[in-house]
Amino acid sequence: MPDFQTIFNLSYTYWLLIGTCAILVGMSKTGVPGVSMIVVPVMAMIFGGKTSTGVLLPILITADLFAVIHYHRHAEWKPLLRALPWAFLGLILALWIGGNVNDHQFKNIIAGSVLFSLVLMVWNDRKNKRNDLPGYPWFAAVFGILGGFATMIGNVAGPVFAIYLLALKLPKKNYIGTTAWFFAIINLTKLPLQYFVWKNIHQQTILIDLIAVPFVLLGAYAGIKIVHAIKEPTYRWAVVVITFVSALLIFL
Repeated sequence: MPDFQTIFNLSYTYWLLIGTCAILVGMSKTGVPGVSMIVVPVMAMIFGGKTSTGVLLPILITADLFAVIHYHRHAEWKPLLRALPWAFLGLILALWIGGNVNDHQFKNIIAGSVLFSLVLMVWNDRKNKRNDLPGYPWFAAVFGILGGFATMIGNVAGPVFAIYLLALKLPKKNYIGTTAWFFAIINLTKLPLQYFVWKNIHQQTILIDLIAVPFVLLGAYAGIKIVHAIKEPTYRWAVVVITFVSALLIFL
């Protein structure tokens, strides 16, 4: 794990991994499902747990803004506005207990919740074609709080919010556009919290993020091209399968 006083003495291997992670984040934010699964553990390996979230957050925001610019017209605002207030509550809860939470136990809780939710969603799909789950008042609240908590603690909210939107059976572009707006709003909200409260964003981390920006944009451009080539049914089930795998990887 590098000392930030000597950050530019990072090995070529570390810089290669950072650039690769930035590309994968860009691809993921513009709709390529699952490609960023390894980003959180790789960045944690390089910088450590809490520090890595400070390095990663501006990279995520850069990709979020690119995705919003491209897909902003496709967002579904009704489900988004239902989940956002609860997500803010999840952020506050995570900020409050973030200094005391056991990372291993937290990841197991998140992964278990994702797996249970995914099974529930698939069961609902097979039972009938109606969107029963999203109609319950607790649905947006549960996934909003869990998503906000998960993204604040470890940037692992992707699978949680994916299940929320998959249950709504949104078309591909609407799914991507709604996801883009949700994480853009949430991640921008996290920025001052991590800067002033956790203090894991500072001059050295921002310099790394600036170097990563071209790689984020490259990944975002590649992601748009790839998503355009994926058919609707294939895309939905790719997200389901990769969300399942993501939840299993959180256990590790």
